[in-house]
Amino acid sequence: MSHLIVGPGAMGRLLALRLAERHPVTLFGRRSLSHRQTLTTPEGEHHHRSLEYLTPDSLDELDTSRLTAVHLVTKAYSAAAALSTVAPHLPSDTPLVLWQNGFDVQPRLTRQRQGPTLCATTTEGAYSNGDNSTVHAGHGRTWIGHLDGLHPELAAALADALTGAGLPAQAVDNIRIRLWHKLAVNAAINPLVARFRIPNGQLRDPALRPMVDAVIEEVEAIMAAAAIPPPPQGFPAMVWDVVAATADNRASMLQDILADRPTEHDAILMPLLHVARENGLEAPKLAALHHQLEARQRPGRA
Repeated sequence: MSHLIVGPGAMGRLLALRLAERHPVTLFGRRSLSHRQTLTTPEGEHHHRSLEYLTPDSLDELDTSRLTAVHLVTKAYSAAAALSTVAPHLPSDTPLVLWQNGFDVQPRLTRQRQGPTLCATTTEGAYSNGDNSTVHAGHGRTWIGHLDGLHPELAAALADALTGAGLPAQAVDNIRIRLWHKLAVNAAINPLVARFRIPNGQLRDPALRPMVDAVIEEVEAIMAAAAIPPPPQGFPAMVWDVVAATADNRASMLQDILADRPTEHDAILMPLLHVARENGLEAPKLAALHHQLEARQRPGRA
């Protein structure tokens, strides 16, 4: 089994470094990075590994003869463009795994592709510490499956590969619901930690906790309107469990803010706001967070 990881951000490098312990792995990105990479575990251990790294100029060197899957681990807004770059170099039936936040690009790419397309959602926490260092900030769990429950054997094989590499994973036939649950978690955590520039755990502070609870309340109403069943423990417990498990993590949206990059606010917040609008629901907290993040990306912003 060999894996192509498209997107050398924190999660892409975490996947690459973990999978490379057991499988051939190639990492692809738009610009060159050091082949020598370091992974810091949640326990503070440092693992060093050399990875095969390709850029658009060297994609012709990719060996697809044993390619098990392509993992698309880019931001939601750049997923389609990244896939269009690598697709001409791949057999059309190559399995694809989408790791994007939100619920926008997943149905579109699933419909467009000939080959099997699975979706993954994870609570693993990771952030980049320079071009050659990644911090695995919190242990989590990953779920993988097809939006319509297809390809269960492929999903199971990929889940086994991730689990064997130290990233516990499970194949599921309800990945659509789990993506919406992850959307709820991201909506309650990412915009606020990005706004205040804090690690996830600081949301538990008395001054910030009511803000999180207010967002969760809006999200719960929207999920009910969309007929998305709640997790067994309920949405509030699910969000606060993730906050606790990733307390030291810098969420992806915070990393984007600190690096002055675009954020995934549309992919995370707009699906919720669309459902709210279609069902006549008020969602002032979510709308305000989206407005703040949207204003930041406008030309001439303060």
